[in-house]
Amino acid sequence: MIEARHLRVLRAVAGTGSFSAAARELGCTQPAVSQQMKALEQSAGTPLLIRTGREMRLTQAGEALVRHAAGILAGLTAAEEEVAAIAGLRAGRVRLVSFPSGSSTLVPTALAAMRAEHPGTRISLVEAEPPRSVEMLREGDCDLALAFRYGGASGSAAEWEDLVVRPLLTDRLVGLVPEGHRLAGAERVGMAELADEPWIAGCPRCRRHLVEVCEAAGFTPRIDFATDDYPAVVGLVGAGLGVAVLPELAVESVRAKGVSTLAVEPAVEREVVALTLPDLARVPAVAATLTQLERAARR
Repeated sequence: MIEARHLRVLRAVAGTGSFSAAARELGCTQPAVSQQMKALEQSAGTPLLIRTGREMRLTQAGEALVRHAAGILAGLTAAEEEVAAIAGLRAGRVRLVSFPSGSSTLVPTALAAMRAEHPGTRISLVEAEPPRSVEMLREGDCDLALAFRYGGASGSAAEWEDLVVRPLLTDRLVGLVPEGHRLAGAERVGMAELADEPWIAGCPRCRRHLVEVCEAAGFTPRIDFATDDYPAVVGLVGAGLGVAVLPELAVESVRAKGVSTLAVEPAVEREVVALTLPDLARVPAVAATLTQLERAARR
């Protein structure tokens, strides 16, 4: 019989490429990892790893087992949490991944409410932008992912079809220009009016969408600077080094010093959602966190 602890070790070995690195990740010894891998290979009845000098790679059977491990471990986590809830235990764990502007706006309110209502629930937070955050969810490295997608993006209808999708809010993009800019006093601006401006772009997904929106307006943006850090975007605009468009959530989370914000036409929006796996959606701690994220989004 294949044991869950052996699957966790196999995933760590596959992810790190060695027994010693897997041991460091799991907080155990290298001999313990070696022993558990031998036990797993005996249970499977076939070799799972090929060792060539210092290198290690998966056999075909090993690849198949790693591929199924995430779903198996997620199902076991769901089972353990549900059993604990049924038995009357008020403990739980939620591993949350969020993009930065969600972490600084929606997440604090939701987690404060969770701590007040469910003090026994432990919630951890790691930041990652989609699609990496969604990959982490599918790989079993988190229980809940805060993500976003832009309207009209190709393949957007199918990219989350295997997940539970809880819509939170629609986040409109706003334009940022330096305070002394010719458009600083305007309430709104058409994207075409910014065709000749130098641009500061954000995260890779936002960058791609910026190019698509500008090209739809009839021009290709000249991107002078690109950074994943929203305060850096605001700082660069405030220093007069270019213009930008950012989600309203991002602007809320940054002290917008030296910049003017204005509505962008045509309207550019992104959908902010919470994602989880179907099995995990039934876990009480995950379900409660989803509810608090929804409430935070309505405030």
